[in-house]
Amino acid sequence: MGEQPSMETPGVPLLELRDVEAGYGPFRALFGVSFAIQPRSVTALLGSNGAGKTTVVRVASGLVAPTAGQLLLEGVDVTGRRAFRLARDGVVHAPEGRSVFASLTVEENLVLTFQQVFGRSGVKAALEEAYTLFPRMGERRRQLAGTLSGGEQRMLSLARVMVRKPKLLITDELSLGLAPVIIDEVYETLVTIRDSGCALLIVEQHVHQALSLADDVVVLAKGRVVVQGAAGELGDVTERLMPGASA
Repeated sequence: MGEQPSMETPGVPLLELRDVEAGYGPFRALFGVSFAIQPRSVTALLGSNGAGKTTVVRVASGLVAPTAGQLLLEGVDVTGRRAFRLARDGVVHAPEGRSVFASLTVEENLVLTFQQVFGRSGVKAALEEAYTLFPRMGERRRQLAGTLSGGEQRMLSLARVMVRKPKLLITDELSLGLAPVIIDEVYETLVTIRDSGCALLIVEQHVHQALSLADDVVVLAKGRVVVQGAAGELGDVTERLMPGASA
């Protein structure tokens, strides 16, 4: 079975990548990537298209196995651990896109997920928790998911994963294709998630939005880390490195 991650230990990163290399077949996408995510913190992972951001989050969530280096969860080596096991250990990945069943209601979307995770007996409590964390989903529970706004569909996809009470939520371009006012709503939801005690790893093209929420920032270029540190100290540097990024 292997060693299991322990309870949160002071000074130990929640998740750490050490000299990670990864790719797809003969194509190498990451070269010696190293950074750590602290418990209850927000890390923004930035970079231009093709920099390797999506590969990093796929490695972090177990969707892609590194070809070299290590992935550690609370100090335990989980390199190569499958995504479903990492999800059970508290690492949840909300992928790019809306990830909802458009022809089902909000509540039907949630029930489908909650039955798989908790069984029928746990659905009622899970729904109550989801509506507490995402009140708008409670207001829209009878509405077809396909008729929700783009931002509300993102909230629904987050509600489906957050009821697992993850230690780390990884988001990949949640604001993609959304109007600025809707992006603000999505980030308000991320603030709520952060305040619940969940750490966040955010992949984002909207640099200003990401930096407004982040404690730490990691910038990738051509599969390598080129800048990392406290977001408040590196904001100007980050934006200079990404002149084409959205404001």
